[in-house]
Amino acid sequence: MTDISKAGTFTLGDRTVRRMGYGAMQLAGPGVFGPPRDRQAAVAVLRAAVDAGVNHIDTSDFYGPHVTNQIIREALHPYGDDLTIVTKIGARRDGTGAWLPAMSPAELTRAVHDNLRNLGLKALDVVNLRIMGAADGHGPAEGSIAEQLGTVVELQAQGLIRHIGLSTVTPTQIAEARGMAEIVCVQNLYNVAHQEDDAMVTDLAEAGIAYVPYFPLGGFTPLQSDALSEVAAELGATPMQVALAWLLQRSPNLLLIPGTSSVGHLRENLAAADLALPPEAVARLDRIGVRRPDFKL
Repeated sequence: MTDISKAGTFTLGDRTVRRMGYGAMQLAGPGVFGPPRDRQAAVAVLRAAVDAGVNHIDTSDFYGPHVTNQIIREALHPYGDDLTIVTKIGARRDGTGAWLPAMSPAELTRAVHDNLRNLGLKALDVVNLRIMGAADGHGPAEGSIAEQLGTVVELQAQGLIRHIGLSTVTPTQIAEARGMAEIVCVQNLYNVAHQEDDAMVTDLAEAGIAYVPYFPLGGFTPLQSDALSEVAAELGATPMQVALAWLLQRSPNLLLIPGTSSVGHLRENLAAADLALPPEAVARLDRIGVRRPDFKL
């Protein structure tokens, strides 16, 4: 049986979590919209994750919307003292499932209360402010986030939020945010194929701030996927396990949140904690992505 404690722990504010966590996004229906095909299977995945030692679950009330948080509550409430639930605000869904910005003070406030209600909590452990800045609504884009973060800080002062994180942000925005509040984590796109945040990962590690990469297999070209698959075949592992193991070995502040709606796939993902990549494999994987010139170890 996999022992995910081998991957170590890191801190989120005053919480200590295991570095192998679980992302709940795939518990909603297709396109992260609507109910799942099998609600009881979704409940079973969450319970299996916690039974395996996962104590860090990433979610949002705009997954579904509302569906994922309601399933988490059904599966795990009342929550164990060791469990840390991290949610995010800053987006909404329209009737077709499109992802739209929702960053006005009223929208952010409503999102916090929606998360509280659907999760069955009086205060949220960690709330990531998701910045929908890029033209496509996905990647980060420069611009002040002081107004939006100010609303989150006010909600924290009201006792509704314990800790604040950021999602899809630039180094400049992180610096601005750290001047306004304690930031406990940053959630950006980062994986073997997309290593552009290398310097950020290292800088945050030095500051004791967690980095939570999303889409561990997102944005690969066919050539990059082939290279990852070759290493995986040589190691007798799946490409996903190798990609996760690479992240675990990259830096101690990386917290992983692979998502799945299958108990079997969950166990495969968690088994990445047992996979030690030899230096030669790490070097080959490093070459899949493009590192920034200012990268440092």
